[in-house]
Amino acid sequence: MALTQLPPLSLYIHIPWCVKKCPYCDFNSHQVKNDIPEQAYIDRLLVDLEQEIPQVWGRQLSSIFIGGGTPSLFSAQGFEKLLSGIRALLPFQPDMEITMEANPGTVEAQKFKDFFNAGINRISIGVQSFNNQFLDTLGRIHNGDEATRAFEIARQAGFDNINLDLMYALPNQSDSQAMVDLQKAVALSPEHLSWYQLTLEPNTLFYHQPPPIPDEDSAFDISEQGIEFLRQNGYQQYEVSAYSKNGKHPSVHNLNYWQFGDYLGIGAGAHGKISRADDQTITRKSKKRSPKDYLDADKPIIENARTIPQQELPLEFMMNAMRLKNGVAQELFFGTTGLLIGQVKNAISQAQEQGLLNCSNNQLQPSEQGYRFLNELLAYFMPENFPELAEPNNGKVDKANTIKVTELN
Repeated sequence: MALTQLPPLSLYIHIPWCVKKCPYCDFNSHQVKNDIPEQAYIDRLLVDLEQEIPQVWGRQLSSIFIGGGTPSLFSAQGFEKLLSGIRALLPFQPDMEITMEANPGTVEAQKFKDFFNAGINRISIGVQSFNNQFLDTLGRIHNGDEATRAFEIARQAGFDNINLDLMYALPNQSDSQAMVDLQKAVALSPEHLSWYQLTLEPNTLFYHQPPPIPDEDSAFDISEQGIEFLRQNGYQQYEVSAYSKNGKHPSVHNLNYWQFGDYLGIGAGAHGKISRADDQTITRKSKKRSPKDYLDADKPIIENARTIPQQELPLEFMMNAMRLKNGVAQELFFGTTGLLIGQVKNAISQAQEQGLLNCSNNQLQPSEQGYRFLNELLAYFMPENFPELAEPNNGKVDKANTIKVTELN
């Protein structure tokens, strides 16, 4: 392992509160019951970040993503203080992307203007559907008209980089109804669309009380129709569920995840991944999930920290990079893992032979089949396929101390 050049560094900030917990949501979010301790939480976020600084001395931030929960429940003044505190601890790249998630049910015109003035320059609006029937089934607190209005308010506030989150394969949703949702989203002309299939995740109400969702074949048909519709309307798919208008507005923050970049995670339940050249390690961390525990100054902020064994790095890299439609340059593998591409050549050859992976022009790219059957492609890069990379006393996975790879926002 020879980490010589560190990847870009991003910052994820988790705001754990929301107005109402949705039955499909498995994120670390908690329904607001009393007043949100905004000031105390912001102070704790800055303490959290300050403790991380020694791991990233001399590095610049390339993006910030504020997710949740519902970050738009916080005040613009609170975010202004938070961003000022972050800037005092870490240098920002010029014109850096700073994204905040927003719920259409918590949108106010003046508040969005204040968010923009505070330095947030990209908004991700959780629409999910424009159909009131489906919104009710999903437990959302907004209706279709409010979703459209939220987008208009964001535009009027000055945002020229807006993402809309939209789901398909909803309970009892037909192909045509899914396409109507997509058509309404495209009609607004956002710079970016996150269009993804509803899945029933463990620890959610939908998982324990499954609603009647379309089967896999029907979901695939919806996906194929939608991808073609988006392509015809200038939205280029660059990741499994991400579409950029005219290819000009990909998410800088999420691209860093998929290219196996580094990111600090602050906030209740936040995850981070940091590479270090001095001790040649790549470490994943998670923070206390409970907001109460996270805010308790007498308790440590970190829940888990784990150095990734070399044997696991091929899978860690590929499970991110192969989400990208065009894949990544082969040199990125060495640059972000410290491993030589030759150390995984057998796995690459086998995946190529099965028609799951393309390797040309020094690019690692999933084939159409590999993109559709990603788990089959990733199977070639499982840790047990690289016994020569096993390290003394670090070759086995300590499941009790394993951090779940965070879902992208």
